Amino acid sequence: MAESNFAQLAENPYPGRGIVIGLTPDGTRFVQVYWIMGRSENSRNRVFIQEENGFLRTEAKDPAKLTDPSLIIYYPVRYTGSAHIVTNGDQTDTIYDALAAGQTFEQALTTRTYEPDAPNFTPRISGVVDLADTTCAYKLSILKTNLNDPAQTMRHFFHYEHGLAGYGHFISTYAGDGNPLPSFQGEPLLVPLYDDVEQTAQAFWSRLNEDNKISLLVKTIRVDNGQTEMRVINK
Repeated sequence: MAESNFAQLAENPYPGRGIVIGLTPDGTRFVQVYWIMGRSENSRNRVFIQEENGFLRTEAKDPAKLTDPSLIIYYPVRYTGSAHIVTNGDQTDTIYDALAAGQTFEQALTTRTYEPDAPNFTPRISGVVDLADTTCAYKLSILKTNLNDPAQTMRHFFHYEHGLAGYGHFISTYAGDGNPLPSFQGEPLLVPLYDDVEQTAQAFWSRLNEDNKISLLVKTIRVDNGQTEMRVINK
């Protein structure tokens, strides 16, 4: 199943932005994978920039070519306390502020909807690993329209009580290319993960469409002490 889903990813020209969360095969580290893709010049004009505090932001590769920063410049990765957040938009900050104030991942996302980029209405995808949460290893979420009807926001949450060593769950913004772009459907998909950060990074990077992929990150979080490691690839 996991290898089959990996093969499908390689055959998909445009899954858009994607998130994977799971466990390394040795079970010692949680893994978060996030990538961005783009079809327009504005979307492709981005790189991932790591900050010294462990956060990561998107930045215009060529500021002179930046036409609309609203949906492409944001923090995909932040953390607060024991909670490590990864998303495809500025809802990272919404989740960060809520968790810091003692609220939940779910409460934060009930205040948000899909992206206002008609006619696609791109889903907002988000995930969190909270080492202090003994009831849940990790969570994923997708906020999207009901069959491209902007009158209704559907908020789907997926809670994984335990991680599966060597595997992660994958969610993306789109099911594939199209006009308008079709949203991801169904439950997150099982995909393989590896003990080595570089191997995981290359496994996903090599399966993303060469023309459309832009940047990818892999972050690992030690289960026992929260120590993190990050690997970034910018095209």
